[in-house]
Amino acid sequence: MDVLYKSTRGDGTLITGSQAVLKGLADDGGLYVPNQIPKLDIALEKLADMNYREIAYAVISKFLTDYTEEELKDCIDHAYDSKFDDEEVAPVKKVGDVHFMELFHGSTIAFKDMALSILPYLLTKAAKKNNLENEIVILTATSGDTGKAALAGFANVPGTKIIVFYPKGGVSKIQELQMITQKGDNTFVVGVNGNFDDAQTGVKKMFNDVALKELLDQANYQFSSANSINIGRLVPQVAYYVWAYSRLVKDGTIKAGEKINFVVPTGNFGNILAGYYSKLMGLPVNKLICASNDNKVLFDFFQTGNYNRNREFILTSSPSMDILISSNLERLIYHITGEKEEENIQFMNQLTQEGEYTITEEEKALLADFFGGYADEKENAACIKKTYEDWDYVTDTHTGVANCVYKKYLEETGDKTPTVIVSTASPYKFARSVMTAIDEQYDRKDDFELIADLNQLSKVAIPKAIQEIMDAEIVHNHISDIDKMEDAVKGFLNI
Repeated sequence: MDVLYKSTRGDGTLITGSQAVLKGLADDGGLYVPNQIPKLDIALEKLADMNYREIAYAVISKFLTDYTEEELKDCIDHAYDSKFDDEEVAPVKKVGDVHFMELFHGSTIAFKDMALSILPYLLTKAAKKNNLENEIVILTATSGDTGKAALAGFANVPGTKIIVFYPKGGVSKIQELQMITQKGDNTFVVGVNGNFDDAQTGVKKMFNDVALKELLDQANYQFSSANSINIGRLVPQVAYYVWAYSRLVKDGTIKAGEKINFVVPTGNFGNILAGYYSKLMGLPVNKLICASNDNKVLFDFFQTGNYNRNREFILTSSPSMDILISSNLERLIYHITGEKEEENIQFMNQLTQEGEYTITEEEKALLADFFGGYADEKENAACIKKTYEDWDYVTDTHTGVANCVYKKYLEETGDKTPTVIVSTASPYKFARSVMTAIDEQYDRKDDFELIADLNQLSKVAIPKAIQEIMDAEIVHNHISDIDKMEDAVKGFLNI
């Protein structure tokens, strides 16, 4: 059965998976969702004998049905190759009574590599399949990690250009250096005078600008997205939930068919939504625990059914979660409202115009698969320190939030279901915050001294991604105000 895609704000018009990957965002401003969730048709016992590439194919092929087996396997083989420094790609490690799925063994040491390593291949194959003549311009906003992973994935890929906007002063020093030292004739990076939500709103505005779209077409360009709003980003993420389950079966933690929990540090809601899709496919998932930092808009939503971005935006040590507009939540809202475009559009318009919307009690009851929790900066630091002291295991600040929220969940519910914490970044990416959480004396040192200290403390080799930026030349130094983002894009494209 072919899986087709429709917009969360559309009239039900269906397009193929490759067309949805190419477009990124629907013309009406909606996000593409599958017209049906395919079933995982592999016996759960057999998953334990499969490697990551095999599981990725088993999952992705169910969603992107207009790609051939040869095309998808070629994409997967190119994506999950030696750029990952662990042969398992995403090792699952037992620490105390919980498992951590490490999604940061790719070239940019963050979980975005898991999807952005394959997206360029999905996109270029989609262009050929659909006889696209225009050059693809990847336009994306980042809260820190997507930007570098997308830049690395698309650098010097023929027929593409990539423009990344990030909040100046709103990402870690390492995150910024990774982006502004990126090489590639087709790469462009812009620091925005604003926060991530400002940058993301500016990007969405350009996607929906009809006049700009016509101007691009005249110059033989068209926009596509590398954000998790692109279904080509979301679908590959479903695979690693199935992978984590397979590892717990393999190591004897569970028997095939038993349920597990996932704890996901959450900002834009794409990662945890992929976990939800894995459950809808038939993976035995008990709870999806949504972990927020001080910007706890999602926690409040799961508590009350009211989504309200009218609040102070707080810069934290987990910047990829410093988000007040969680774009992918729109997909979940669309599903729980019975895929009623009119109701979804009304909610999204309220969010734009009034900054909030409230779902019904009946709709809120359909969120039972999720549990919302949050950890503030002090709690996060304490959890990072205790995990190191108890288990000699060092987590980054985002994983620290998830770990802390899990401990609160356990205390509140007593739920002893085997649990996987989704570890989204290497501690090396946030060395200062991690090291000062363990001992405040480290705050007196510079960033690269802290890298050496973290190496000694964690006994984990310094990743190649960190070694490369220590002496790298700064290539990108463009700064823009929010209202000048379009001018920056036109300048880069000479239009």
